[in-house]
Amino acid sequence: MTNFVDELRWRGMLHDIMPNTEDKLNEGMCAGYIGFDPTADSLHVGHLTQIMTLIHFQRAGHKPVALVGGATGMVGDPSGKSAERNLLTTEILNHNLAQLETQLSRFLDFGTGANAAQMVNNADWFKNMNFLDFIRDVGKHITVNYMMAKDSVKKRLEGETGMSFTEFSYQLVQGYDFYYLWKHHNCVIQMGGSDQWGNIVTGTELIRRKDQGTAYAITTQLIKKTDGTKFGKTESGAIWLDAEKTSPYKFYQFWLNSSDDDVKKWIRIFTLKTQEEIEKLEEEHDAAAHLRVLQKALAEDITVRTHSKEALETAIKTSEFLFGNGALEFLQTLDSKSVLEIFEGVPQFTISKAELRDGIDIATLLAEKTTVFPSKGEVKKTIQGGGLSVNKNKVAEITITYSTTDLINDQFIIIQKGKKNYFLLIAE
Repeated sequence: MTNFVDELRWRGMLHDIMPNTEDKLNEGMCAGYIGFDPTADSLHVGHLTQIMTLIHFQRAGHKPVALVGGATGMVGDPSGKSAERNLLTTEILNHNLAQLETQLSRFLDFGTGANAAQMVNNADWFKNMNFLDFIRDVGKHITVNYMMAKDSVKKRLEGETGMSFTEFSYQLVQGYDFYYLWKHHNCVIQMGGSDQWGNIVTGTELIRRKDQGTAYAITTQLIKKTDGTKFGKTESGAIWLDAEKTSPYKFYQFWLNSSDDDVKKWIRIFTLKTQEEIEKLEEEHDAAAHLRVLQKALAEDITVRTHSKEALETAIKTSEFLFGNGALEFLQTLDSKSVLEIFEGVPQFTISKAELRDGIDIATLLAEKTTVFPSKGEVKKTIQGGGLSVNKNKVAEITITYSTTDLINDQFIIIQKGKKNYFLLIAE
């Protein structure tokens, strides 16, 4: 066994730890859990800190338990929220739960060893508990004064929207999760983000008051970007772990575009590289920052673990195609959906495949059939300056024509103006 707390500490992940927790972990294998609420049918990069925490927990020789909140997902955690979120239907909730279980199984070993990971769903122990049972067996042990003192409650009560009884009761529901897992699965530690500290200690307090038991708590740092923007968010939205929601290429690019300040923190948190390996990479990076050694190492490591080696290779080839000297043949290996994903956010124009069969000269194609250029004169000027490429080939003459034989995958023509300005023509 290795020291789990030391691992979190040197990686810069540790935030709060309850007294005697480290001693308890060093006594031998312990079971510990983290909860994931199924508010969507995919986890996103904001969940990766907690996933990595469970990975390190298992690698240290302990038993990780991933709780998917079939019950708590129907209530909604007020922590870090300024308003109450919409409640989910049972059908949507069950779909989300199944998707989350599949995703988590990519990161944790659910084998047969003593410290094999375990998946639990709190709907299993809440579905047969009625309201009167809950307030009698759980509610009587935790005072309203204790619940009101929590930061997550205070902030909402001070705000304009207030807090519903449903959300106010959330900490009791999560506290009972911990009690149940402690009682029936010998789960002695709950982990989570630093915003979960109040909910977690409610669980340890319920265990103490209800059964005079002892339980422990660890929280990790909330990830923030140096520039102040929210981690895991881009202009186009959240970065999901599901390849259907965020393509492996976009996922790879998210990490590759990390700032130098951020990447030095993130490579410790989101990879399994050793301290020695990371320090060596940092030396290489500092010697030639323009090569982005740390960014590439981080992006490659997390893309392979989240998706696959094949997905990483496609992401790298896509990057080379768009930003380097990648070959056109690469696009011909992709289906139409993948091509459109690559060029998402790039200006797109629809052209007539019937008209294209007879051939259209470049100036008409880009200044009349589309508005890539405002005029034919601008097309000519750009060609003369050597700044126009079609399907990765430099255009040398204003008289050149294009037809359906030039379509990639019988559907696309790629226009490149300068080094980085792309336009996608779609023939229909």
